[in-house]
Amino acid sequence: MTVTIIGSHKCNLHNMGDEHPEQAARMYKINDQFISSGLEYVLHFCDSKPVPISALERAHDKTFVKSVFDRAPKEKGERVWLDDDTIMMDKTLDAALYAAGAVVDAVDLVMNNQTKRAFCAVRPPGHHAGRSKSSGFCIFNNVAVGVMHALEKYGLERIAIVDFDVHHGDGTQDIVKDDNRILFCSSFQHPFYPFSGTEPSRDGIINVPIPAGIKGTDYREMVKHWFTAIDEFKPQMIFISAGFDSHAEDEMGQLCLVEDDYIWITEQLKTLAEKHCNGKIISVLEGGYALSALARSVVAHVKVLAS
Repeated sequence: MTVTIIGSHKCNLHNMGDEHPEQAARMYKINDQFISSGLEYVLHFCDSKPVPISALERAHDKTFVKSVFDRAPKEKGERVWLDDDTIMMDKTLDAALYAAGAVVDAVDLVMNNQTKRAFCAVRPPGHHAGRSKSSGFCIFNNVAVGVMHALEKYGLERIAIVDFDVHHGDGTQDIVKDDNRILFCSSFQHPFYPFSGTEPSRDGIINVPIPAGIKGTDYREMVKHWFTAIDEFKPQMIFISAGFDSHAEDEMGQLCLVEDDYIWITEQLKTLAEKHCNGKIISVLEGGYALSALARSVVAHVKVLAS
């Protein structure tokens, strides 16, 4: 099999309120689009397992992990605010464990040659969760947990992460900032939440602030040096923080990408993965809140991964 879609119905039980943009309807719309596109017939679908605490603690501070478990509501209707945007209810901890678990499972499947590439259709997202904090809709950093699992369990020495969400992957950068085994590339609208990504960083962190209103042609020109850097880095696996809120239809931001731009990015990364790591790519859903645009973009992205 070429591409495995990994997720869990547990991810859909996390509910921060009907007015909150990060809601289960995102998953339902993506699944509907897989069906209507006919793509579901060429994909393998796999249920994730909850992430082991030991895997969380490779990416996150142990005290922080314990604090999330300790603060997690137990009673229906109870809510705990982790920051101004991030709410835990009684089903949230399970959702977060199965979301991070999907990425760990994806690593195991890819490394054991049971699939070539994986797309983790999960929520809550992860890339704003830092080493010691939950933030920006994110409880744990799903991608970073998977990356650390690949490095520590399988002894990989070079992993590239590409984050094309409309928001800077500040949590991911916080976790990988001192780890030269990891090349981190992030594009994001600037100035914009979380108002980071322009400070000096090590050579292996390539941040690309993007002005509001940018369309695909200019965006591609601004990020194309990523691919030269990845080629020179020769990664043994590529992870994608796949946030589709840079889409022109998404009111969360003011960038103007369309499906063809996500296809282009995915094609560049697939070519590099075929050259350096036998095609190994793990893509993980981050943002994307305009439901139709999100679903169309995910299907366009996965079609390239599956081709």
